[in-house]
Amino acid sequence: MCRTLSAFPTTCLERAKEFKTRLGIFLHKSDLGSDTGNVGKLEWNSKHSKEGNFSEDVLGWRESFDLLLSSKNGVAAFHAFLKTEFSEENLEFWLACEEFKKIRSATKLASRAHRIFEEFICSDAPKEVNIDHETRELTRTNLQAATATCFDVAQGKTRTLMEKDSYPRFLKSPAYRDLAAQASATSSCLSSCSPAEPLHT
Repeated sequence: MCRTLSAFPTTCLERAKEFKTRLGIFLHKSDLGSDTGNVGKLEWNSKHSKEGNFSEDVLGWRESFDLLLSSKNGVAAFHAFLKTEFSEENLEFWLACEEFKKIRSATKLASRAHRIFEEFICSDAPKEVNIDHETRELTRTNLQAATATCFDVAQGKTRTLMEKDSYPRFLKSPAYRDLAAQASATSSCLSSCSPAEPLHT
């Protein structure tokens, strides 16, 4: 049984380190701003994080789009991929809406709603998302009395577009397939360690 990382076979150590490096490179390609919660930051800085958790996280991204969006590393990796396709505005809008729903102040809600509309929804917006005219006008109407749900329809359509279009391409991308292969190898290697004896990093 292996009690510490140093007790692993050299190949296990190498795989774990290589996997961390590849995941780090992948995630550092994402540079989301503070409005989206700094999701580009790496999670393994936490002293409670283990290599096995990252492997499971990465492999979980292909199980469902919901699992991808619920993972900070998954969102960062997906954002990095979308940037290569010049379509990151869809994810950034979705994330902005998620943050928007957490606002409790009516004044801040109205102010932030107009900023989101100007940035993502209105015609010729700097990060205009691909939604139909009807949804755009509905959202504009909703802003007259901004509530936490005023972007729900637009957000839902953007999410569906990402799930049906960008997400399958992300899973087939060489970057993700390579990362998933590394995660599988690392997970298999680490699974030989007894769960009762956690790794020490």
